[in-house]
Amino acid sequence: RKEFGLLAHLGLTRRQILTVVAGEGAAWTAVGAAAGVLLGLAVSVVLVHVVNPQSFHWTMDLAVPGWRLLGLCAAVVVSGTVTAWLAGRAAAGRDAVMAVKEDW
Repeated sequence: RKEFGLLAHLGLTRRQILTVVAGEGAAWTAVGAAAGVLLGLAVSVVLVHVVNPQSFHWTMDLAVPGWRLLGLCAAVVVSGTVTAWLAGRAAAGRDAVMAVKEDW
């Protein structure tokens, strides 16, 4: 709330504040989705090409469902953006003067 109050005092409108919050939510969830996919692929490659042959003495083909992963990543980014926007909407609805005054 304090950050939103400060942004309002700097002249940003409520819509601009919510746009900033939604953009930040989209950026962080996109980074998280990309990191999750990359780490998941790395673990699966190790399991398929290293662990299975050494431990179980068999191998298998690695098939990556690219479109499904892309769709899931898009759903995660949209969900994170909407969640950040809703949280920002609830916090930005408060009085800007009182939010900044709480700091003192």
